[in-house]
Amino acid sequence: QVQLVESGGGLVQPGESLRLSCAASGFTFSVYCMSWYRQAPGKERELVAGISNLGRNTNYADSVKGRFNISRDNAKNTVYLQMNSLKPEDTAVYYCNVFRMRAYWGQGTQVTVSS
Repeated sequence: QVQLVESGGGLVQPGESLRLSCAASGFTFSVYCMSWYRQAPGKERELVAGISNLGRNTNYADSVKGRFNISRDNAKNTVYLQMNSLKPEDTAVYYCNVFRMRAYWGQGTQVTVSS
């Protein structure tokens, strides 16, 4: 079965960086696009970044362009989200996502940006 396990969240100060990881299993990872979403308290879940199956194409929400970078290692079945210059408004639970006949989600990892 499809499993997505996020890690790397935490509490950081504004301007600092974090790298999130999502380890995938249960499907042929290199065939599928992968995405990161986030959900802040009281808000809807929103797309943060996506990456094509071989990593050649990426897309980002306007709010994170120039600060976040999505990448993947198909040999390790892992997708990453490098988050730089973090802002308090980046505080949210971050989820890894794959669409394989239906959407699958990990359990999420909390990112808190606060001074």
